[in-house]
Amino acid sequence: MEVIQAELLDPSFVEEVKNTPGGEPITKCFACGTCSVSCPVREFDEEFNPRKIIHMVLLGMRDRVLNSEFVWLCSGCGACQERCPQDVMITELMMALKNIAVKHGIVHKAFELQAGEIYKFGRLFEVGDLNKRREKINLPSIPEDPMPVRKILDDFGVGEIARRVIEQD
Repeated sequence: MEVIQAELLDPSFVEEVKNTPGGEPITKCFACGTCSVSCPVREFDEEFNPRKIIHMVLLGMRDRVLNSEFVWLCSGCGACQERCPQDVMITELMMALKNIAVKHGIVHKAFELQAGEIYKFGRLFEVGDLNKRREKINLPSIPEDPMPVRKILDDFGVGEIARRVIEQD
C-alpha cells in the first residue's frame, strides 16, 4: 500500500481537469472499475489503470499524474467508455490530462521526437526522392515546404519543444 503525503496534494487539480475540454465528467466516476477491466492497454501494463488514474486526479496528485508514463499510454480505443455506466469518456479524459501536462511543459519523449520531425519536414517523414517516384506514375508531388506547419506549431507552443529536439540531434 502506498502512503500519500498530504502536503504533496493539490486540491485545485481536479478543477483544472474539469475546466479542460474532455475532463468535465471526471467527478461523475464512482470507481466501479468497469473501465479498467475493459482496457486493452492494462493487459500489457499494470500501471495504466483508468480507475486508479481518476482516483489520483480526484485526490489532487497533480505531479504524480502529470509526470507519469501512464498518462501517455491510452490507445484511444474507447472500450472503457463504451461500458462505463456513468458515461465518463475516459479517452477524452486522458487527452485532457495529456493537454494539461503539455501546458505545464511535460511532454513524453516519443511526442517530442515526433514534434521535431514534423517541425523539420512539415510531416513525420522527409519526402526525399518520393516525389521523383510519384512523378514517374503521374501523381502530383507532395509539397515540401514545412513553414505553414511550423507556424501552426509555433502558434501553439509546440515549436519550442520541436526546436529543442532538433538542436539535440
